[in-house]
Amino acid sequence: MKKNLDIYFTRIYIIKAFVIALLLSAFIYLDYFGLTFLILNTTLALIGFYLLLGENRIVWFWSGLFIGLLWFYWISFSFVYYDLAFLIPFIILGVAFVYGILFWLIGRVGSRSIYVQLPLLFGVSFVDPFSFNWLKLQLILLDTYFSTTHLAFGLFLSGITLFKALPKWTKSVALLPLIAALSFNHTTLEFPKIDVALPIMHIPQSQRWDAKYQQEAIDLNFALIEKAIVEKKELIIFPESAFPLYLNRAPRLIEALKNYSERITIVTGSLTYEENEGFYNSSYLFQKGEMQIAHKIVLVPFGEEVPFPAFIVEIINKLFFDGAKDYQKAKEPHDFVIDGIPFRSAICYEGTNDKLFVENPKQMIVISNNAWFSPSTEQTLQYLLLRYYAKKYQTVIYHSANSGKSGIIMP
Repeated sequence: MKKNLDIYFTRIYIIKAFVIALLLSAFIYLDYFGLTFLILNTTLALIGFYLLLGENRIVWFWSGLFIGLLWFYWISFSFVYYDLAFLIPFIILGVAFVYGILFWLIGRVGSRSIYVQLPLLFGVSFVDPFSFNWLKLQLILLDTYFSTTHLAFGLFLSGITLFKALPKWTKSVALLPLIAALSFNHTTLEFPKIDVALPIMHIPQSQRWDAKYQQEAIDLNFALIEKAIVEKKELIIFPESAFPLYLNRAPRLIEALKNYSERITIVTGSLTYEENEGFYNSSYLFQKGEMQIAHKIVLVPFGEEVPFPAFIVEIINKLFFDGAKDYQKAKEPHDFVIDGIPFRSAICYEGTNDKLFVENPKQMIVISNNAWFSPSTEQTLQYLLLRYYAKKYQTVIYHSANSGKSGIIMP
């Protein structure tokens, strides 16, 4: 057993895996620093997958572990706000280890043939550990010359596999799937001609739910509404939890927002509490003196719900979250109809989940609060994912984020 374990700490394997992980994670960090170039991203993607395919299980394990680390190190940052900062290093390593095991399985099962590794690697994007679905490997192709569809990603991997596996005199065959994977889609969609305000907000998470700052947050929201009215905006979209309270239990605020909505349509995030049901993370629409509520249907694993059987959930919530209950969730997506135009409502993590794109909505409003993980590359990865889903479903996304990147995302 010691001999088997020792081989996993062979320096050359670890170094090679780290280089592979850097190549397949670079697109996130390049985008974070505003250094995205098609030729560079394309080259890094080609080399990264070329080095990974055909490797042994040890390189696969370390590659998965380093990719999990580079993509998702920030997951643990939110534990600071639960007074669980001591868990941060364990969470970082635990998440990385999960992806290490996932990649190890590919290397182990496909140890005899690169042609077995190929479909297994393609299938990684369909595996969501603990219902967390942000490891979309085709995202690496987002800012390259290749398409990000499942078909194109499969062709892309097939081309690399053939180039690596075929004899020297037949390697040109590999160009066929690579050419077929190129992106030729330059379709542009017309988005609704509605003048939208997307306020830039950077409220620290340490203040978001502090009662001392609640009135300040409310006053800021109303000031931004009045500013948008002066600028003759038709719609203003606030981030998730912009009103840090149970808005449905605040009649004076509701009345004030209804009055403002006679002059501008308002979408904002807040919480909802319903007796005999529980707590919801919600999006509120105020329009022409009326109010609508859309509850979240896809909850954040371990942030809003613990993705385990009920008896384990109760134990974890008692041990780590002072006995707090999981959020409740709606059963199906909700559309807000604004000036006769349907907008699918989504809250943060939901905007990167296929469940919210049923029936291919043409417009979607996504509200986020990224302050839980700020500063980090989480905001960058989320925005890249939103771009990927906008492209996948040909949906125009209006994204309003606190401590994140807001804007209108075209397919």
